[in-house]
Amino acid sequence: MLEAYYRSANRDFTLLAGDCLKLMREFEFKFDMIFADPPYFLSNGGISVQSGKIVCVDKGDWDKGGTPERLDAFNREWLGLCSEKLKENGTIWVSGTYHNIFSVANQLTALGFKILNVITWAKTNPPPNISCRYFTHSAEFIIWARRSPKVPHYYNYDLMKKINGDKQMTDVWRLPAIARWEKSCGKHPTQKPLAVLARIILSASQRGNWILDPFSGSSTTGIAANLLGRRFLGIESALEYLELSRARRQEIDDLNTCFSYREKIKDIALAEATSPLQLGEEDFGGYDLPF
Repeated sequence: MLEAYYRSANRDFTLLAGDCLKLMREFEFKFDMIFADPPYFLSNGGISVQSGKIVCVDKGDWDKGGTPERLDAFNREWLGLCSEKLKENGTIWVSGTYHNIFSVANQLTALGFKILNVITWAKTNPPPNISCRYFTHSAEFIIWARRSPKVPHYYNYDLMKKINGDKQMTDVWRLPAIARWEKSCGKHPTQKPLAVLARIILSASQRGNWILDPFSGSSTTGIAANLLGRRFLGIESALEYLELSRARRQEIDDLNTCFSYREKIKDIALAEATSPLQLGEEDFGGYDLPF
């Protein structure tokens, strides 16, 4: 029987400790949406700039590189498990760079997913290119795909248009990297901004939906989900990031902090109506995790 590492009092935020390749085989549950930020396998001694200082980009053993064959096999395995955990009308979002995103796209296609968009997240404040030998890396890519080619998916077109100044939202998103206030409990080395996750969740899910993140890290997906009235299951193997996730979730139990964060995220502030943090009993409807 699976046991939650942490669960919020109202059960809208649950964490499992361990390897997603193992844990996803141990429960039967269908999610409305999945967001995944898998290893990019970039920890090979490179350097970058953070806050004006040169730093090593190595994240840990989990991000060390391998062969193209190993990358394809890894992506095929975890994406296959995610396919089993999605509802028929569910969608998955996968973040990456050129190092891994082509492998992800190929494996999604091989598994029968229909790719809907490839979002280009153009960062408004990227780190500089130290070598000055090529263009500055300033973008990441996020693939959006649906589980079944023939079953319609949910897309909040009207809200996305409103957020975009009453024009159709394009697949290029100009959003900043992580803000200082998002690091109040600590920082994960590959932490995504709440602004990015908020837009994804607003566009492709509804109040009360269940969202899975198999590589949850510091649980930005879960924090954005709860700020928007969605429910979350995260899987993470590193104890320090599980504790960071717990602290971040407990931080928004304070309603002043919760409302402050909602006001700081532009898409939430522009939305015509957003869900409260606390879900009512009617939102659960008996549809809950089996553990």
